[in-house]
Amino acid sequence: MWDNIGEVFIDMSDNNLVYILDDKIYINLTNMCTNDCIFCLRRDKDDVCGQDMWLKTEKTTSEDVIEQLEKYSDKINKGVTFCGYGEPTMKFNQLKEVAEYIKKNYPNTYIKVNTNGHGNAINKKNILPELKGLVDEFSISLNAQNEELYKELSQPKIENAYNAMKEFAIQAHNEGFKTTLSVVSGYKDYDVDLDLCEGLAKELKASFRNREWIENGY
Repeated sequence: MWDNIGEVFIDMSDNNLVYILDDKIYINLTNMCTNDCIFCLRRDKDDVCGQDMWLKTEKTTSEDVIEQLEKYSDKINKGVTFCGYGEPTMKFNQLKEVAEYIKKNYPNTYIKVNTNGHGNAINKKNILPELKGLVDEFSISLNAQNEELYKELSQPKIENAYNAMKEFAIQAHNEGFKTTLSVVSGYKDYDVDLDLCEGLAKELKASFRNREWIENGY
């Protein structure tokens, strides 16, 4: 597929919508995000294991994603994670359509979405019922034990972002999704309290994961 932007033609195959990490498939749906986390890998580098994560255009389709996905058909059954240099729920319809395709053609594939938890706020509706049977797990970026530190670390572009994220986690659990809350620890001298974060995850009925910050990324 080609996209005509002014007089410049962009070959959609130049967009790295699907990439491999640790022999598993990841989908890079968009570079748009409602957070601008100060520890985010994309602030310091353009790639993951040599695979460019910056899209040439956001005018991609589900068909573009599926075309690239099928190049790795031998790996799909190992699991697919929606995670790239942006927030997957910014392109909710594409996320849903690609997940539908995977579940229809590879029904035993485990699908996880790494998200900042703003999906309902972004789409101005509860998107979770539409993803039942399509997504198996949400890994949600908790990032901090309180709203003040969350704002400092996550630099959210929407109002009430911290509470929107926590509410999304509650709703995901209530809808029956496996739900994990994650933090990035060890970034400079920011005081991310792992015990308080884990306690908050338990309150929200979610699992907890600590991801130590890696200076050079992957």
